[in-house]
Amino acid sequence: MTLRLAFMGTPDFAVPLLAELIAQGHDIAAVYSQPPRPKGRGYGEEPSPVARLALAHGLDVRAPLSLKAPEAQAAFAALSLDAAVVAAYGLILPKPILEAPRLGCFNLHASLLPRWRGAAPIQRAIMAGDAETGVMVMRMAEGLDTGPVLMAERVTIGRRTAGELTNELARRGASLMARALAAIERGSIAEHKQPEEGATYAKKVLKEEARIDWTKSAAEVDCHIRGLSPVPGAWTEAAGERLKILYGEPRGDLALAGAEPGQVLDDNLVIACGRGAVRLVRLQRAGKSAMSAAELVRGFALPRGSRLG
Repeated sequence: MTLRLAFMGTPDFAVPLLAELIAQGHDIAAVYSQPPRPKGRGYGEEPSPVARLALAHGLDVRAPLSLKAPEAQAAFAALSLDAAVVAAYGLILPKPILEAPRLGCFNLHASLLPRWRGAAPIQRAIMAGDAETGVMVMRMAEGLDTGPVLMAERVTIGRRTAGELTNELARRGASLMARALAAIERGSIAEHKQPEEGATYAKKVLKEEARIDWTKSAAEVDCHIRGLSPVPGAWTEAAGERLKILYGEPRGDLALAGAEPGQVLDDNLVIACGRGAVRLVRLQRAGKSAMSAAELVRGFALPRGSRLG
């Protein structure tokens, strides 16, 4: 059963879902995405990951700065949609947009709502030390991720980084939304109102948050590193240089014997924390590719006793 859809999404997380909808033969009337961003160094502008896929399939790509103007809303309504599918789009959908499709607008959100409503649910779940997260299909309402939930799938976080977890949730979410759309069209799906109890907000990660605070426990530092890996990347100062830490291994049971937080404890780059320690596994110097700790120390001295900060 095919539906006439608008797809609204921007980053890599949304790409598998658009690919799934195309593969299922749905009529994608238009793809809405954030405008192209400058590539840097004078190389012009680069379409979003979603826009690149859409253009490759010859789809109509639209990149309005806002959907508040009557002209934008009229253009959307003129598509005569069955539904709109949204995944990490980046713009608020006004009421006229939400009400235009025959069946409604449906969002794929990467958390177990009502926990982690907002812009950065995957990063915030890892940074907070959550044991699990998931993906949910919800009917969109005017509030921020407050609409009723139609389908959900839970995922154990484990030792995943934000990048790894994003890929996993994107893959699962694509299948989940496809199943939800089929059930919506049949009228065989129940909607469950979100409880307000336990609601948290996943605010956008700011650059100033990325610096590692070595006075925190090894578990907290580990969650901070994984939650920001690979982008923007947790960082620390080392020998006067900013060093990104992309992965580490917590050693919460390690006896520090008076070591100061941030102190290099051995030649394997085990770093003292406020409680326990973290062994640095994968790192990245400014302007360099990611590398292992062993590769780093061959060209960048971090002797035991030195301090990171």
